[in-house]
Amino acid sequence: MTRNSVMILVAITIFGLTYGLSAPLIALRLSAAGYSETLIGINAAMHAAGVLIIAPALPALCRRFSPQALLITALLASMLLLIFFPLLPIASSFLLRLLLGMASEVILVVTETWLNQQCVESNRAKMLATYTAMLSAGFALGPFILTLQGSGDGAFITGAALSAIAALALLGSGKLRFSAEQGGARSFSRWLRLLPLALSATILNAALEAAGMNLLALYAINLGWSEAQATSLITILLVGAILLQLPIGWLADRMDRHHLIVWLAALSTLGALAWPLALQSLWLARLLLFCWGGVFVGIYTVIITLVGQRFQGSELAAAYAVLSVAWGIGAFVGPALGGLAMSLTLHGLPWMAALLCAFFTGFALQQRRC
Repeated sequence: MTRNSVMILVAITIFGLTYGLSAPLIALRLSAAGYSETLIGINAAMHAAGVLIIAPALPALCRRFSPQALLITALLASMLLLIFFPLLPIASSFLLRLLLGMASEVILVVTETWLNQQCVESNRAKMLATYTAMLSAGFALGPFILTLQGSGDGAFITGAALSAIAALALLGSGKLRFSAEQGGARSFSRWLRLLPLALSATILNAALEAAGMNLLALYAINLGWSEAQATSLITILLVGAILLQLPIGWLADRMDRHHLIVWLAALSTLGALAWPLALQSLWLARLLLFCWGGVFVGIYTVIITLVGQRFQGSELAAAYAVLSVAWGIGAFVGPALGGLAMSLTLHGLPWMAALLCAFFTGFALQQRRC
């Protein structure tokens, strides 16, 4: 692995950290300030709104600027925004959250595009599995910082400092470049025809990721778990998402990737159906969520591998930008669907997860026959 690849992995870890830290931290601060759950949910949606705003501009930005310039700018912007959160009035967190979503999305698309362009086909899935594992590690680091520092101003400053360190590290790295531009611009409807499986997988991933981060602990508490044990389930799920990506990447480099996606989706469906039974036992729940987190996130690992296999140059950046729109849509609807399902039945969250995974499994099978 080259030094530049390491720097890219550091950048994506910081992206995951800013999201994993800011989501619960801002929610706790808004709740302490007396904001309703509805307004807290709207605030959470501001991150996805930032993604949707910046995504259409990313292909042009990638053509005009180097990956290094884009990443350093986005990391420094994230640093400043995290510093502003405790300094400005609490109402400003809605705008700051939107801007943080825009900066984070630049990091996500640029890192995915550059790393995919550097991969050779024989190890593409392994490298992108490492990428996804580092992203999940960043998600896990956010709540860990909160555990150590609490929800005070110090957590924001820690996140800002880490963003600054990542930007400085990129300044000292070798010159990063995108490969030469290939292909012309495509309309969004054209991308819908080219990437139906990737778009649906991204929506699924974002919807269940957002729903799980916000509602999994609440679901466990409703089943009688203590708050500490319920919160630990999110950590266990994220650890599985980190550790199981490398074996999934190894498989994706050695078997038909579309076929592997179908298997991962089917296993995710069965695993979600087993949540109500598994959550009757602490250790059974931890084992299941560890495995389920790795298998489910593995769908996204293999999907971005397939996209990198198919596109190059500016078209690859455009493809990832379109997937970002899909991510924004999923992040909007996931928590709402999960909350509605939980209001209808005690086990609404796992049943919703199983239903969405089952629909995706059927769609993946249909796409395989096309």
